[in-house]
Amino acid sequence: MRREYPDRPIIGVGVVVLSEAGVLLIKRGKPPRIGSWSLPGGAQELGETVAAAAHREVLEETAVEIAPIGLVEVVDSITKDAEGRIQYHYTLIDLAASAEPSQPIPGGDAAGAEWVPLDQLAAKNLWSETLRVIGMAEGMWRAAGGDQRSRKPVDTEE
Repeated sequence: MRREYPDRPIIGVGVVVLSEAGVLLIKRGKPPRIGSWSLPGGAQELGETVAAAAHREVLEETAVEIAPIGLVEVVDSITKDAEGRIQYHYTLIDLAASAEPSQPIPGGDAAGAEWVPLDQLAAKNLWSETLRVIGMAEGMWRAAGGDQRSRKPVDTEE
C-alpha cells in the first residue's frame, strides 16, 4: 500500500521507551515530519503482532532492547495537502516499554537517536500528541516501578 495518498489508514506502532536516562527519541529520516524528533516506531507488517512490530521497530531504529509495559493510547495522525486531500493517514498504536539506557545507534528510518531527559523534551519541539503520550507512558512506567532503577540505596555505613 502507498504511504502517501493511501486508500485507507495505515497502522503504525510507536513506542515510548523509558529509562533513568529519560525517553528514547529518534530523528525522522522520512516523511511525514521528516527531520523532526519522534518516538521510535513504524508500520505494522502483515502477519506481525503489535508487540512484535514494537520490538522490531525499536531495534531497527535504535538498536535498543526493550521490555514491554503495555498499551498507552491510540492516536490518529492525518495530514492533508494544500488542496485538502489526505496525504498521510496513520492510526498509531502507542506502547510503553522500559530499557537499560544503552547508547542508541540510529538505523532504518531514523536519522538520529538519543535519550532525552524528561525535563528537556521542550527542546525537541515534539508534536503535542507525542508529548501527551509520553506523559501517559511515564505514569505507567513509574507505577510499574521503572523509576526505582535510578534510585540507589543510601549507604550510611562507612
